[in-house]
Amino acid sequence: MNLQALQVRLVRPDEEQGYQALMQAHHYLGSLAKIGETLWYVATYVGEWVALLSFSSAALKCAARDCWIGWNFRYQYSRLNLLTNNSRFLILPAWHYPNLASKTLSLCLKRLSCDWQTHFDHPLLLVETFVDPARFQGTLYKASNWLYLGNTQGFSRMRQSYSATATAPKMLFVFLLQADARVVLSRPILESPYQTGTPKLMLSAEKMQSLYDFFTGIPDPRRAEGRRHSLPTVLAISAAAVLCGKEGYKAIGDWAKALGPKGRERFRCRYVKGSFQVPSESIIRDVLIRVDPEQLDLALQHWHKAHGQEDESLAIDGKTMKNAIDAQGRQTHIMSAIGHQSKVCYTQKKSELCQQKAIAR
Repeated sequence: MNLQALQVRLVRPDEEQGYQALMQAHHYLGSLAKIGETLWYVATYVGEWVALLSFSSAALKCAARDCWIGWNFRYQYSRLNLLTNNSRFLILPAWHYPNLASKTLSLCLKRLSCDWQTHFDHPLLLVETFVDPARFQGTLYKASNWLYLGNTQGFSRMRQSYSATATAPKMLFVFLLQADARVVLSRPILESPYQTGTPKLMLSAEKMQSLYDFFTGIPDPRRAEGRRHSLPTVLAISAAAVLCGKEGYKAIGDWAKALGPKGRERFRCRYVKGSFQVPSESIIRDVLIRVDPEQLDLALQHWHKAHGQEDESLAIDGKTMKNAIDAQGRQTHIMSAIGHQSKVCYTQKKSELCQQKAIAR
């Protein structure tokens, strides 16, 4: 077989059904739906399909990978789009020739960054893949200069969370599409073109659980009759959703629905008939509209103060509020202190002198 005649290209929309059928029939994991940022490739030899590849969203978390990159838990979530997972690689049954797999993978990796930029409008820095050692030894990836970072802990992704016991550890390999990928991903602050969208904060389990306690002293504005969710639970879920980049009642409600059993338990949600219940969008809206804003702001300041040591520096900024004039006819000014790393606003002060102070600094 003349490997120089081998070509790799993207699967066309009219070919996707055939691609999925072959993957389902011949790959031991079956086919994989397109979810999020995904690209499918086909390798051809004189017009014949010989291999199929899929690149999709990177694993949300992986201890071996995250430790090797060295990125901080606070901002890794917003940088996962700079990684992709080689989730499927299939050599079709009639085409098991020497060096075909490594040649196919090499051709694919050479064009992957450009294709990703074209389709998703942001760069790609790192490719990861997981190999089942019960079936394979990762010979292809070792021969193609991928880095072996160790084995995963073996927990399987379930519908709502992860399996309770480790059953199938996988070998983890990574490939750098850019020589300084590891350095870029671990920087405290990303610059263009790597920073895309609004930075998001990822909360640890400890921080999620601590939010509830900071809202216990706020008076509940609702009547006692018919309360299904405690005020601290509703406020803690709402605050956590906003800290994770959600805006608006619907987004907060959707974030709450997506919480797994462990997350719901940390927020001390109601336990009914064997499952934890989260507040609906309408309940969240009703509480946030009626709760005392000063009490809520004070509780959030106390929480920020407790976790403020995580920010290496603060940005101080002053703004003049348009059309905000007090009873004496003075313009309202707001000064804010914002964490550089977490993007959290620690406090805001209102004063007619704030604008002059901000300018002076």
